Amino acid sequence: MKVIELKELHKIYNPKKVPVHALNGIDLDINAGEFTAIVGPSGSGKSTLLNMIGGLDTPTEGKVTINGIDISTLSPRQLIDFRLRNIGFVFQDYSLLPVLTARENVEFIMQLQGNKKAVYKQRAEQLLQEVGLGDRMDNRPSNLSGGQQQRVAVARALASKPEFILADEPTANLDSHSTNDLLEMMQVLNKEENMTFIFSTHDQRVIDKARRVISIVDGKVAEDIQVDQALKLAK
Repeated sequence: MKVIELKELHKIYNPKKVPVHALNGIDLDINAGEFTAIVGPSGSGKSTLLNMIGGLDTPTEGKVTINGIDISTLSPRQLIDFRLRNIGFVFQDYSLLPVLTARENVEFIMQLQGNKKAVYKQRAEQLLQEVGLGDRMDNRPSNLSGGQQQRVAVARALASKPEFILADEPTANLDSHSTNDLLEMMQVLNKEENMTFIFSTHDQRVIDKARRVISIVDGKVAEDIQVDQALKLAK
């Protein structure tokens, strides 16, 4: 089932001064349950594309439709609420609130959703247990390793029970062991809960785990490979 549809997507920065064409007419569909890597050289437009899907940036031209909703038609308040209830974000720099503990960082998004205290406390503890941080719940980010902080970020992204997860270079600051643990955890969520994952990455470790690899060059889709199909053809 198609959950994301991009039509003739363009993004031009500084259009009145020195135009930078970040995206140049992208057409793309993402189906529920995909584990997709968007790849390309620095400046190719992959992070911009992820920001468009997440409603963190607006297209110059074209349309982003999620579950049949053209998100460009939403008011700022509606867009915030839509993101809160449908999209989980995992960023390269973790983006945790430094004054909050791991538990409080995960609880925060559920508080914004208006959940009852008993509900968000129980879910935060459950998620942190699932990501292997049951004994570090009351630690602030400064007392956690990079891999542990990224696990908190993943738990926070999952807290709102989103339709899909957008991960922008989530392994850039992690060592091999932390990266493998994180990707294995995401694969389990993808398979067991049919959760859709879309990565912007240049990390070969992520690309090797993806089941679909979309290559972006100069703001255009240069290649779109279903890895499962490619493996079958290779055999």
